[in-house]
Amino acid sequence: MTDQANARLALLLLTALNFFNYVDRNVLFAVQPLIQHEFKVDDAKIGFLTTAFFFCYMVAAPLIAPLADRYPRKWIMAAGALVWSIATLLSAVTHNYDELLLRHLIVGIGEATFVVFAPAFLADLFPETIRGRVMGLFYLALPVGSAFGYVIGGPLGHHYGWRVPFLVGAVPGLLLALGMTFVREPERGASDHLPNTIERGTILGLFRNKAYWTVSLGMAMMTFAVGGMQVWMPTFLTRVRGVPLDRANLIFGGMTVVSGTVATLFGGWLGDRLLRRTHAAYLFVSAAGMLLSIPAVVGAIYLTGSMMYAAILIGEFLILLNTAPLNAALVNSVAAPIRATAMAVNLFTIHLLGDAFSPTLIGYISDRANLQMGMVAMIVAVVLSGLILVYGARFAPHLPPEITSEPAVNGAPA
Repeated sequence: MTDQANARLALLLLTALNFFNYVDRNVLFAVQPLIQHEFKVDDAKIGFLTTAFFFCYMVAAPLIAPLADRYPRKWIMAAGALVWSIATLLSAVTHNYDELLLRHLIVGIGEATFVVFAPAFLADLFPETIRGRVMGLFYLALPVGSAFGYVIGGPLGHHYGWRVPFLVGAVPGLLLALGMTFVREPERGASDHLPNTIERGTILGLFRNKAYWTVSLGMAMMTFAVGGMQVWMPTFLTRVRGVPLDRANLIFGGMTVVSGTVATLFGGWLGDRLLRRTHAAYLFVSAAGMLLSIPAVVGAIYLTGSMMYAAILIGEFLILLNTAPLNAALVNSVAAPIRATAMAVNLFTIHLLGDAFSPTLIGYISDRANLQMGMVAMIVAVVLSGLILVYGARFAPHLPPEITSEPAVNGAPA
């Protein structure tokens, strides 16, 4: 297999795995009112399922990351996919809250072994100048997979019970894990052009890497907002706006597919395009998306009817616009020798401050006031994310001038 074919096969398989990863993760949000009804749990407890998942997920990541320096990453990612796919099958025999919580913890470990290595693996296959588009394709799984979680979870949960939707992604996950074993492992740093400095290439230097930390903190606040919206928006539409649950999931899932697909691909393309003019292109695109989304997020919470739906659609588009450029900026901020570890530290940071925290916080505020008041926390997070990313633009690494004008190579997507 040629280098180009190997790179494209890896991108295809990893994107597909990421898709089912997000389907599995978001099915819960589509059926959580059904789970609450059966297990008789309050908002804080149902929100804790997601918090517990991300706590296990983010703690497992730094423990697994050192394996990337010793063993082929494709085998570790395949093993992780097997773990979370098998754990998904356990939903069929889950009959109380504690068993569901245990299932979420196992899935968190499996997903951590996949998500930590995938961006670093792709960075070794594609050069810095096209990583916006590469990450756009890979993270297209976020909006599309998340939306399918709602679209599958809502109707199937309504007609067949909440356990059935969890089983949809299990078999494809097992098959895709097997497919990863056919991908050739790339040499670490094979596609890098930036120098391997102390800040970019050592663990101690990582803590002084301002480009890395401003991206990570901006991403954490974005993750807080996205996590809160994913977990609570269908419930918000049902409880506060009176939309039937299955219809709320279809509407929100459909809007997420449309806005997320266009935003993720466009954001990656725009970041790569502007990178020819400014080294901070990825940060500028991301910051603009977050700051421009503020009125839409406010409208999604306080408007009603068609104006509310328009605000949700626009808000999602502008927030998800930064998914690809922000992840491209992240992998470009560090060098290959520590990239997997840096991804693990980033994963820990963004989930600790982001979506591991926001569902429980919103549920806590909801139990003591109302869900609309709880959703206001997302507005604060969006503002903070935009401001951090504007500040972080000054630390973006400068690419060598000769490579910003080179044509895409090594299997780049057209």
